Amino acid sequence: MEVDCIPFRKTGYFSPLICDYLDQKEALAPFYNRFPTLENFEAQILEKQKTYDSNQRGVLVNSLRNQYRGFELSEATRTNIIDLEKKETFTVVTGHQLNLFTGPLYFLYKIVSTLNMVDRLREKYPHFNFVPVYWMATEDHDFDEINFFNFKGQKVQWNQDATGAVGRRSTRGLDEVLETWSARLDDSVHAKKLIELFTTSYLEQDRLAEATRFLVNTLFGKYGLVIVDGDDADLKRLLVPYVKKDIFEKIPFAQVSRSIRLLSQVSDTYKIQVNPREINYFYLKEGLRERLVFKDNIYAVNNTDIVFSQSELEDELEKHPERFSPNVIARPLYQEVILPNLSYNGGGGELDYWLEL
Repeated sequence: MEVDCIPFRKTGYFSPLICDYLDQKEALAPFYNRFPTLENFEAQILEKQKTYDSNQRGVLVNSLRNQYRGFELSEATRTNIIDLEKKETFTVVTGHQLNLFTGPLYFLYKIVSTLNMVDRLREKYPHFNFVPVYWMATEDHDFDEINFFNFKGQKVQWNQDATGAVGRRSTRGLDEVLETWSARLDDSVHAKKLIELFTTSYLEQDRLAEATRFLVNTLFGKYGLVIVDGDDADLKRLLVPYVKKDIFEKIPFAQVSRSIRLLSQVSDTYKIQVNPREINYFYLKEGLRERLVFKDNIYAVNNTDIVFSQSELEDELEKHPERFSPNVIARPLYQEVILPNLSYNGGGGELDYWLEL
């Protein structure tokens, strides 16, 4: 078989910003720490050892054990969770929305790429442990982006009125999706396996977060993949100091706005993927995920009657950190705070906004 390849730039699928990044254009060097060559991970490991608070490892491992309660763990995943308590252990992360039955193919590609990177790191740096992580975007609230998958050119869709974080959504109604989709399948062994996988993942789990964990764990657990749900009170408690800097000091708004200005000066062809807000957090409860805004000297939850003074909001944050949900600007920081992370594997759009950070 003849194998050939073409440069990313010639595919037409990647933005000028991503193409320049992949070409390691010198003008972009100030916007990231190290280009992810295998050799550069040594310095990344040493830096992470110094900057990651090792006391947080215990919180992380305890949360993971709670999140996996009731799920069958492979020996590889169980070992990786235990190893996360060790100072020699680091993570490589990818993340994605909770697309129904994985949705687009890159859902799988991102996880496979992360597993492959971990294998290469283990071979290159045998004195350290590396754990592949899939971050479930359980707090996203755009249900219409995740409630379908395509099969043989047709859209299979889960139709429901949805509000709030998608990970908290009940799986009720997915039996109708299975009935519609399975009618298009043949009676082959592979078809029967797919029906069984859908059934055990979605019809035997109560919420979409649990269903997605079951599905991904079934597909990739044997490779040691660790699945993290950020909708977790104990993990969010570690984020509280950073939430305060965002809400009350507006530091991320100022820093990312500056990066955007500088990126625009490098090239006027760069599309700005996301713009920061003065407050980069949502207020999260059952059936509710709405932006926090500051107006008329009060903090308000957008499209609701919920308001806080500054002291009341600080008190709410200390007592209920789980009610503060990071947006696309704040979520990468959340990952970096709670994980001993070396690298994030993302798609082109994700890398666009990571460069803004």
